[in-house]
Amino acid sequence: MLHPVVARVTQRIVERSVPARADYLARMAQAAADHEGGPARQRLSCGNLAHGFAAAGADKPSLRGGNAGNIGIVTAYNDMLSAHQPMEQYPSLIRMAARNAGGSAQVAGGVPAMCDGVTQGRIGMELSLFSRDNIAMATAVSLSHDMFDAVLCLGVCDKIVPGLLIGALSFGHLPVIFVPAGPMPAGLSNKEKAAVRQRYAEGKATREELLDAEAASYHSPGTCTFYGTANSNQTMMEAMGLHMPGTAFVNPGTPLRDALTVAAAEQALRISKLGDDYRPLCETIDERAIVNAMVSLAATGGSTNHAIHLVAMARAAGVIIDWDDLDELSRVTPLIVRAYPNGSADINHFHAAGGIGFVLRELIDAGLVHADIPCVHGGDLRQQAMEPYLDGTALRWRDGPKQSLDTSVVRPVADPFDHEGGLRRVQGNLGRGIVKISAVAPEYRKIEAPARIFESQDDLLLAFKAGTLQGDLIAVIRGQGPRANGMPELHKLTPTLAAMQDRGQRVALLTDGRMSGASGKVLSAIHVTPEAADGGPISKLRDGDRIRIDAEAGTIDVDVAAAEWESRAVQHGDLRANRFGFGRELFAMMRAQVGTAEAGGSALFMDEDRSAR
Repeated sequence: MLHPVVARVTQRIVERSVPARADYLARMAQAAADHEGGPARQRLSCGNLAHGFAAAGADKPSLRGGNAGNIGIVTAYNDMLSAHQPMEQYPSLIRMAARNAGGSAQVAGGVPAMCDGVTQGRIGMELSLFSRDNIAMATAVSLSHDMFDAVLCLGVCDKIVPGLLIGALSFGHLPVIFVPAGPMPAGLSNKEKAAVRQRYAEGKATREELLDAEAASYHSPGTCTFYGTANSNQTMMEAMGLHMPGTAFVNPGTPLRDALTVAAAEQALRISKLGDDYRPLCETIDERAIVNAMVSLAATGGSTNHAIHLVAMARAAGVIIDWDDLDELSRVTPLIVRAYPNGSADINHFHAAGGIGFVLRELIDAGLVHADIPCVHGGDLRQQAMEPYLDGTALRWRDGPKQSLDTSVVRPVADPFDHEGGLRRVQGNLGRGIVKISAVAPEYRKIEAPARIFESQDDLLLAFKAGTLQGDLIAVIRGQGPRANGMPELHKLTPTLAAMQDRGQRVALLTDGRMSGASGKVLSAIHVTPEAADGGPISKLRDGDRIRIDAEAGTIDVDVAAAEWESRAVQHGDLRANRFGFGRELFAMMRAQVGTAEAGGSALFMDEDRSAR
């Protein structure tokens, strides 16, 4: 039995999405009809086709005259990102697997893959959110050659997976499987790393000590081991049925990881229109799959960034969701995972304790997710929850542990860490925003204090170093929204605000910007919309205004007399300062056309979202 709130929210999304979803499915049906009668490449002219197989080597005969399927590989490989470096050899492995299955595979194109971990607090971070739309467009360019019958998307990290999915949904008549690389093995614990960061913020640790700690934490190929946006991506891909079962958190460079990549290639051919179990992406991603993603995010205390990304991903499939949907689902979804920053465990500990398979089974049994979605592996969500293993060299699946192997990390729905999920929508006379409460202790989930206004995170850090941030306060960082400067993450603030809280101050953050997917223990009302650059209420705040943030009640308000409020002018930082340098000038059109954070922070759907500004 489906939980009544999950059923109600799903139905509300279905009804809200009728026009957009119908239009999307009609376009996909037409594209599928155009692909009737054999491989996609057979519709190309001889000149087109000759270009398409000129460099195909051993696959030339198949691509020239055969009827076998051809896989388009869209890869986010680069060897600067630890999460994507393992993908260097994936195309060779996939081509071999496709040939052995009677088909072929070609790298259709590459997409940019920037690392927020490298750009945090730097100018390059202002390109981060917009890189998602750039990745979506690059995915579409890659697949525009119309040579392909199925798609494998190779990507893991923050904006990359959402961008790949948004782009792939424009080719939703094709089956699409996502292929990750897995997390690096555990290194220095996240708790120890955070402690060194906080000591450094307070001037109690040297830069060399800080670098030693960071290098011991981020130490090898693979995804970062905390439960931030990258690993939240993988949870959602499993919950939406876009992975081979249990693929998310298998370490790179292992025989099991290679076997799962081979299996994805074989399955992609099997579910194309040329196979015997056609499963196009447009049918895999529907309202039910999006609800599953929202519930899995809440149950695991996942990244706040997906309050933006998931809206844009859904919109690409003609599904319209908002923060009220996310909030309502989170309120009935128990928090059943404690992984850093919501706990001390890293993603490897989570995986070993039961992992996403245990979580999915618990959510299915509690009626909190739709188990009947058509997953890419050929089964439903209950089969998605199975655990892969190697029987000799043969890849097989089995039921995972029926009970958590470590209840400090993963718990059943009947005995959760919290009876509500990790994300909360807040709203009031300051607009609407998102709070991640899963990492915030209950005693810190509400605050009333005077505002301290800053136009950048660096201004706050300078004030902290100068010793002027005393007493209880709510730090307001504005002019950080999508239209202002591309909405960079403000992760540099985390150690400083945590240090203030630890020394006894009551503190919180209010911003129209983003925090990291690893948002921590300080109450933070983020993504506030309307943003300051749109003249939102946050632009009228002044030092000393009494602000109240109550994550339990879901409110953000300021106590200022109505007449005074109306008389105040809009204020924000000098936005001209971020218009040039580090390629920012190339993204002017995106800043000009981008929709609101709640509409997905995207410039791709500007016609639909312009009215939201």
